[in-house]
Amino acid sequence: MDTIIKLNLQDDSTVNELWSLQHQAYRLEAELIGFHEIPPLLETRDMLRHVKEEFYGCFDSNNDLMGAVATEEESPGKLTITRMMVDPGYFRQGVAGRLLEYVFKRYEGMEQFIVSTGKLNIPAVTLYTKHGFIAVGLEEVVPGVELIEFHRSGTH
Repeated sequence: MDTIIKLNLQDDSTVNELWSLQHQAYRLEAELIGFHEIPPLLETRDMLRHVKEEFYGCFDSNNDLMGAVATEEESPGKLTITRMMVDPGYFRQGVAGRLLEYVFKRYEGMEQFIVSTGKLNIPAVTLYTKHGFIAVGLEEVVPGVELIEFHRSGTH
């Protein structure tokens, strides 16, 4: 059975593991959407250690980090899922879905959940739609690269 816990970004081994996971996951997204300047790929370990977001990691029975999600309450009652990453070795095993469900339970008092992903990142678009998110906007962040913003009511 896997476990989801809040990650301590002051712990060096946790930061190293998370940074490595982040680079594996976001390099794949960069390939999918054709854009390699995704902010998490430009982040150093030290930058990661000092972010404002809360990170939660999903660990398997061997205590290997399978995936992680980051959240930030940017305005009262609205929680943004700022990052979602799964180790490629654990793709299509429900890790991202379990992380989303964990966030919904942990922050059940929120009015709204917000997430964005690249339009061409079909696995992420499918994940968010399956978990009750509705596309509310499309933004071209650089020529040829569009992000979809999704919202989900917190009162599901």
